[in-house]
Amino acid sequence: MNDMARFSVNQMTVRQLSLPELVKSCAGLGIGTVGLWREPVAEYGLEATAALVRDAGLTVSSLCRGGFLTAAGPAAREAALADNRAAIDEAAALGTDTLVLVSGGLPDGSRDLAGARERIADALAVLAPYAAGRGVRLAIEPLHPMYAADRCVVSTLGQALDLAERFPAGQVGVVVDTYHLWWDDRVAEQIRRAGEGGRIHCFQLADWVTPLPEGVLTGRGQLGDGCVDLRWFRERVEAAGWTGPVEVELFNEGLWGRDGNEVLAETLTRYRAHAC
Repeated sequence: MNDMARFSVNQMTVRQLSLPELVKSCAGLGIGTVGLWREPVAEYGLEATAALVRDAGLTVSSLCRGGFLTAAGPAAREAALADNRAAIDEAAALGTDTLVLVSGGLPDGSRDLAGARERIADALAVLAPYAAGRGVRLAIEPLHPMYAADRCVVSTLGQALDLAERFPAGQVGVVVDTYHLWWDDRVAEQIRRAGEGGRIHCFQLADWVTPLPEGVLTGRGQLGDGCVDLRWFRERVEAAGWTGPVEVELFNEGLWGRDGNEVLAETLTRYRAHAC
């Protein structure tokens, strides 16, 4: 694919746009691929969303998100498995082969990181075959260590691969997200490892800017505004064999407060300038 064809906009980047508005804006800019989130899809309707993107000729690069698999209690664990089975079914209905997993943080009162990671592996043993039967791959996304306590005990690409490699590559792989991995001095070798094993299932771009906002979730910077060498990441991921979409996923209150069509056009321009 050429650079334009590989660009994918994650729905969260312009969450101020409704699904019909997003589809229209993508058509106007010649964008053919989108990453979707479960909550706005559910609000619009799963079947309606599938028809909307299909009729517009759009491809869905990924669905966010499944995961949160670290609960210790039986009832909570079963509820998490049920929710992830639903997420897998939704991904299949939307025509994407990739469900992104945010693995989950420590249960209340726990300090056992290793135990939490083992519970993720236990859940994957149940979910991976279910997903494979529906043509969906599970993509473990390591998140920056600042999220380890409450959101994701998988903090490095190496940790994500340690989990993924227990399962067939066609069932479980990883997400390479520049926002979460830019700081890791082992990331280049882990990208190579992921590529050699056919484990790269999703590649996402966002920049790192400081100071981080309160709550830190909405701190992802527009491409080129921060300190991440985005082109370096793309070169390493492509050298490892990735030929799929390059998905831009930004959580940023400032961007959300602007006209979504302008933000999308700006994001495409920044992608060409800083990641191609």
